[in-house]
Amino acid sequence: MRLPAIRTALLGAAAALALTAPAAAQDFVVTNATVALGDGSEPLENATVVVRDGRILAAGTGVSAPAGVETIDGTGKWVTPGIFSAVTGLGLSDVDGVSDSNDESAGNSPFSAALDVSTALNPNSQDVLVARADGITRASVISRPSASIFGGQGAVIDLGADPEMVTRTRAFQVVDLGETGARISGGSRTSAHALLRNALREAQQYGDRSAIGAATARPADARFGDDIPLDPRLSGRDSGRAGDVLLTRFDAAALVPVVRGQQPLYVVAERAADIREVLKLTRDFPQLDLVILGASEGWLVGSDIAAAGVPVIADPLDDLPTGFDQLAATQSNIGRMRAAGVTVAIGRMSGGTGEQPRNARQYAGNLVALSRLPGATGLSWGEALATITSIPARIAGFGGRLGTLTSGATADLVIWDGDPLEVGSAAEAVFIDGVRQPRDNHQTRLRERYRDLDESDLPKAYAW
Repeated sequence: MRLPAIRTALLGAAAALALTAPAAAQDFVVTNATVALGDGSEPLENATVVVRDGRILAAGTGVSAPAGVETIDGTGKWVTPGIFSAVTGLGLSDVDGVSDSNDESAGNSPFSAALDVSTALNPNSQDVLVARADGITRASVISRPSASIFGGQGAVIDLGADPEMVTRTRAFQVVDLGETGARISGGSRTSAHALLRNALREAQQYGDRSAIGAATARPADARFGDDIPLDPRLSGRDSGRAGDVLLTRFDAAALVPVVRGQQPLYVVAERAADIREVLKLTRDFPQLDLVILGASEGWLVGSDIAAAGVPVIADPLDDLPTGFDQLAATQSNIGRMRAAGVTVAIGRMSGGTGEQPRNARQYAGNLVALSRLPGATGLSWGEALATITSIPARIAGFGGRLGTLTSGATADLVIWDGDPLEVGSAAEAVFIDGVRQPRDNHQTRLRERYRDLDESDLPKAYAW
């Protein structure tokens, strides 16, 4: 990118540097609204939602509004849980086209599995502000595999307007066993699978020899395994270890929780044959906690995925093949997997502007429309909303606590001016942990800047 363009990008990013301090949770009630609980059920008319101390106290019809708290009239409005964006790069880039501002991959890093996205997250990113304004309250963030089949350790974040955005660090590990993984590992899936199995065995041996216990395998504040007790003989890559070791000690330490089932392994696999091979991994590593990403041909092996109890995070618009591992792609993929009993969330969206997290609402609505198309398989309205709220939250390990308006859940909720699965609807209020969030961002400021189109005005400028 040319220098003037970089300067423009920097000036645009600098416009939102100020962060607010964490605000106190509010007690409030929304009355007379159409309320969707996010649990797969259909919306409730003339319902009430009560929030107290940052949590949902009650939601539904017949719920009484407590006295003495702020009351929001929800007449004509919809209330849903906040959107949970699954498998995204939110917070890892300011301007995608400027490599210096993009931390979504680490193609030249000496580390792979040890990479921790939480160290690079930027709550000031305009992508975060834009997503929050459109009702996204939580997200699972990944670093894409590039130098290795391992992308590193992802994090779960909230999109609140404060500096502390990490809900859970090192929440899962990412590995690619599809076409990209084959290319990275040497040009063949055989190499990718050999690398993965070798890495998992190295991690098993490393954990045993280094006396890493369950209490220290996934420490709360560790970075790159540097608080894990190390055998003095393991000071170098190969020192004191087998001669064919391929992982650094930090990468091996990062994979110890994976082989012990203490950290989920998110596996990119699109074609049916690859998915079957992923499911076979538990024969040699029975403690693996697997999640499949992509699964464009998942409908062909839906019964196998369901029998294994492995959840899927899928792009709902994979309807045409972009590679040889997506030849059987269809928009009915998610609906057919769901019908087979698979737990499916919408996520890992790709393709230019299509990958923007805020498009998930539209895609969920597409699945509802698909259910009305002869010969196609879609989802009901309640099921579709769950794919972008409670189901991704459950896959991330927050079942019942996020993505739902059930009693006791965290008060991440959105008030919409209409059906949130319709493209014409917009968020009117966004709450995270019971705190009303600002919805201004670079886009809204540009809108206001040029709302007055009086051509007699001098060129507009920002006030600094």
